Amino acid sequence: MKVLVTGGAGFIGSHLVEELVKEHEVTILDNLTTGKEENIAKIKDKIKFVKGDINDEALLQKTMQGQEVVFHLAAIASVPYSVEKPLETHKINTTGTLRVLLAARDAKVKRFIYSSSAAVYGDEPTLPKTEQSVLKPQTPYALTKLTGEQYTLMFNKLYNMETVALRYFNVYGPRQDPKSPYSGVITKFVTALKEGRQPIIYGDGMQTRDFIFVKDVVQANIKAMTTKNTGKAFNIATGVQVSVKEMLHCLNEILKTKITAKLEPRQPGDILHSVADITLAKKELGFTPDLPFHEGLELTIKE
Repeated sequence: MKVLVTGGAGFIGSHLVEELVKEHEVTILDNLTTGKEENIAKIKDKIKFVKGDINDEALLQKTMQGQEVVFHLAAIASVPYSVEKPLETHKINTTGTLRVLLAARDAKVKRFIYSSSAAVYGDEPTLPKTEQSVLKPQTPYALTKLTGEQYTLMFNKLYNMETVALRYFNVYGPRQDPKSPYSGVITKFVTALKEGRQPIIYGDGMQTRDFIFVKDVVQANIKAMTTKNTGKAFNIATGVQVSVKEMLHCLNEILKTKITAKLEPRQPGDILHSVADITLAKKELGFTPDLPFHEGLELTIKE
């Protein structure tokens, strides 16, 4: 099949493309703001790479021609950036998503898979989060992700496009750039410990996350290509709650270090506890995460 991956040179996108090229003809559209060519260096001869922006309508329409499946990952993924620059975040995450959807509709793309986020749930305290949980986005990032998701699912009803939204919880793994403001907490902690520095915990470290290894997220996307259950959002996570303190303890154990964290005040929009119920994804996508947390950390550290 002919497949387009927006944001395909990014952290999650590049891992997805590596899997897709085994069986499909893949085009990447990426402006390299946060994506990197080195992420796709090993497969550059097997793909078509288009450097450009999802808000460039002419380029988007040209790139979309002939595509059968679209994976839309291109986005500003930083919560702090979105708080600082909400309009810029809206232009890329909301307007950009709508442009990609419209181009896909006009090119008669069969299936559209949208990368959403657990941020859509916000800090509503009921756990675990099911797809029916109350949605209370706390930040511009979360709101743009929810709006993009709702547009995606609406296109299923209005234009008969097969659409699926995947709500990623805390994704980690190789290729997350520790210097980037978009980077996840695990990558930042690994870098700090390797350099002998104290990692920073915002709050008391008892906040919890549902960490999922990037290869498991890739498998969820692959499953979303063929599921008959379209027009829906699915939680993509492990269903296991891990505290930030516990995560630091595991990293110290693997790296044979004994470095404590530096505690700083909680950041605005930071969610205290997060864990998913993945029953729906198991049942309707056939998705089951494979990698235990400790093993995922070891693979991330090896990078």
